[in-house]
Amino acid sequence: MATTTRTAERARVTYFPQLAAERLDIALCRASAAVARAADARATEEGLGVGQHLVLQMLDAVGPCSQQTLSEELRIDRSVMVSVCDDLEQAGHVRRERNPRDRRSYAVTITDSGRRRLAEAQTSIPAFLEDAFHPLTPEERGQLSALLGKLLGIGS
Repeated sequence: MATTTRTAERARVTYFPQLAAERLDIALCRASAAVARAADARATEEGLGVGQHLVLQMLDAVGPCSQQTLSEELRIDRSVMVSVCDDLEQAGHVRRERNPRDRRSYAVTITDSGRRRLAEAQTSIPAFLEDAFHPLTPEERGQLSALLGKLLGIGS
């Protein structure tokens, strides 16, 4: 019985590397989940959620746009995007105004407060990326970025 238990424990400890080598989908999902957990933990420390950060970053880069556009471009579910924008608006980091091109929709606009908050949050990104991807060399990070872009259909 003790031998069976030890064998089962050893199999449990060494099975995942084999699974990850055989199933790239599983490896990618687990790696993504680990990075997402780290990003969420960092965001909690910073007081600005990952989704909130991405919305502010996009609005700063491209200007006012609809929640639907934010949702589609950032790959954030529409129902989640509503609460992200609600929280940002409540904090004074964005404002929603009637879209001048389509009065039926609203344009989300970053405020000066949002720009300041984004600038504060951006200062921690390099350290977070270094921590999250420390096992990879800079060259390997570039390769990973290119491969992920290819998988996502956004590679150059």
